[in-house]
Amino acid sequence: MNGKKHKFRGGLLAIVMMLSVSLMAGCGGNNNNPAAEATTAPETSAAPEASAAAEPAADPVTVKLQLKWVPQAQFAGYFVAQDKGYYKEEGLNVEILPGGPDIVPEQQVAGGSADIGVGWVASLLPSLEEGMPLVQIAQIYQKSGLVLVSKKSAGINSAADLKGKKVGNWMGGNEFELLALFDKYKFDPNKDLSFTKQGFTMDQFLGDQIDAASAMTYNEYQVVLESGIKAEDLNVIDMNTEGVAMLEDNLFANKEWLAENKQTAAKFVRASLKGWKDAIADPAAAVDSVMKQAEDGSTTKEHQLTMMTEVAKLILPEGFDSAKMGFTDAAAFQQTADISQKFGVIKEPAKVDAAYTNEIVEMAAK
Repeated sequence: MNGKKHKFRGGLLAIVMMLSVSLMAGCGGNNNNPAAEATTAPETSAAPEASAAAEPAADPVTVKLQLKWVPQAQFAGYFVAQDKGYYKEEGLNVEILPGGPDIVPEQQVAGGSADIGVGWVASLLPSLEEGMPLVQIAQIYQKSGLVLVSKKSAGINSAADLKGKKVGNWMGGNEFELLALFDKYKFDPNKDLSFTKQGFTMDQFLGDQIDAASAMTYNEYQVVLESGIKAEDLNVIDMNTEGVAMLEDNLFANKEWLAENKQTAAKFVRASLKGWKDAIADPAAAVDSVMKQAEDGSTTKEHQLTMMTEVAKLILPEGFDSAKMGFTDAAAFQQTADISQKFGVIKEPAKVDAAYTNEIVEMAAK
């Protein structure tokens, strides 16, 4: 921009000389004549700084983030980063796109409707096998939030007691940890128990239509507690404890977009992790950000606060090094890939090395 100014002024030098001798002297430093620049440099040394100060700020880079579900504390870190201006500080204009039952983040990102998506690794792997140009750039949740919850009256004191029981799950890609659990205990889900489709509410469980229900620690399990049932009256089977956990909320990008926008991706991840750290440190403030985005009447502040508290335990589990936040653990990713192949999520062994990268998180940490 400064170069354009110099040419403009140089082109008007004759007019300037006719108007005023003093004005001519003042503009001499902007003439394209090197000799003139040398003789007048002391008087005009501030001119380039003034020109630089007048330059408009670069337009922010737009990044579209596709969520897996509707706005809730599950995604609080992104809302906090947006509210606190962390994306703006990185020169980004982030558009957060809500998810829903008919939205598949992997398809949205692969098709170019979004640049980065939030999904589960078990959803990413089959998308990669289908040839979608995607790659995981960060792992936000380090533990699985999936549990099986049952009333103590059902007599399910351990996973071994699931035999002969009616077990619910939402299906549609959410069932594979349970299939791995059944396999661990040598249960055939078609013979040894009744594996049934569960709705997105907990009505079937509360109405005793199923013995054990799938629940996320940060959502459905809290719905059960909010219904009035006490924790001491429930039994919980944790996928992490059982050794069949699969990685959940991640960040993945369109490979083609990423190839040309690594720095932008790193800026996005850096601002997002900053938002997550703030959300974990101050859950109440994080929920305020969430409630601004949640559909009116769809949830309560109390429920979202509990959700945020539970989500924090998955992002920063007890004993987890906070410096590793966002990094993908090779062993956990491989376990997810192995379970996915064993139960038909993917047909061939996953090309793990191409499925994720820690490069962007490493760039974000600098």
